[in-house]
Amino acid sequence: MKFSQIPSHENVKRQLREMVADNQIPHALLLHGPTGIGKFMLARTFAQYLHCQSPTTDGEPCGHCHSCIQHDAFNHVDSLYVFPVVKTEKLKTPVSDDYMIEFKEFVEASPFMDFDRWTTFFDKKNAQPVIYVSESESLEQRLSVTTTLSKYKTVIIWLPEKMNEQTSNKLLKIIEEPFADTIFILVSDNASAILPTIYSRCRPIEMKRLSDETVAAYLTDRLSIDPQDALSISHIAAGDINSALRSMDATSISRMFFDYFVRLMRLAYQRDVKGLKEWSTDISSLGREQEIKFYDYARRLIRENFVYNFNVPQLLYLNRTEAQFSKNFARFISENNAEKIIEEMDRAAIDIAGNANGKIVNFDLAIKMIILIKNF
Repeated sequence: MKFSQIPSHENVKRQLREMVADNQIPHALLLHGPTGIGKFMLARTFAQYLHCQSPTTDGEPCGHCHSCIQHDAFNHVDSLYVFPVVKTEKLKTPVSDDYMIEFKEFVEASPFMDFDRWTTFFDKKNAQPVIYVSESESLEQRLSVTTTLSKYKTVIIWLPEKMNEQTSNKLLKIIEEPFADTIFILVSDNASAILPTIYSRCRPIEMKRLSDETVAAYLTDRLSIDPQDALSISHIAAGDINSALRSMDATSISRMFFDYFVRLMRLAYQRDVKGLKEWSTDISSLGREQEIKFYDYARRLIRENFVYNFNVPQLLYLNRTEAQFSKNFARFISENNAEKIIEEMDRAAIDIAGNANGKIVNFDLAIKMIILIKNF
């Protein structure tokens, strides 16, 4: 992988290149920031750049030398990986190498490192992967061997915050008295959860969330989806590409929520009480969790339609289907009723979460919409 293949973070890439150019590489580097922004990709590329036998003049690993090919395959002898794993009946003292095949498959499927997805790679369901003390003991043994092909060994630790206290203390000793040829690259979603003594011995580099435009461009370029739909998904994902990809997986659910929303608004406008009662029964059949998610979706669509009236397209995050509906619907949402509608939807979601009868709550909301939708 090359730096240019990783979206955004140009300032961080520059810092990493300068470390190598100036021969001022810290023995422990911490890349931290929100999930789903490419931190692990950057850590891997930096390790590859350090080991590359023919780096390019513009500061990229060549991608063709023996070291680069080994990095792509996760089998460079001087590059080690540490990541959260689980104990099993057969593996009482597990280490990362025990799950390397699964980890390679995971990284290929989820390059932006979706931890929830990683947990599905284990046979032991509902287990929370952690980094055990056995990992530190194994790491110390492996680092005592001199480098084979390169000037440096690199140790990429994904989610050091998943270490228990005993593991952290063991690792601290290794970082405090590092082998001269070893560089640690820690990749964290939550730096505040790392043992403070470990954090203090790392050079931290904070990575910011991706812009909505960057996430949208990634979705458009890699998955060939419509740019307007991509921007709508990206806004909701808040800079997290993993979240954006999960939203795409949930497209069918969003379309169902959209259909329920349109039906509610049309029936309320027509003052069709019988139809609204049927709507209340139908949406109640979705179950409590989906009902609450529907109201989350509905509140967002009310806000977007309120903004629609300002005629500032760059402020809108509607997909094509939603935008087509909003052309005619937005005029019914104004400062006179937008806040009140959202308040009623908030109240409905809270009541349903509190185990209230869904049919009654939904029908009550539907009847109130008759008045509110006309009060624009």
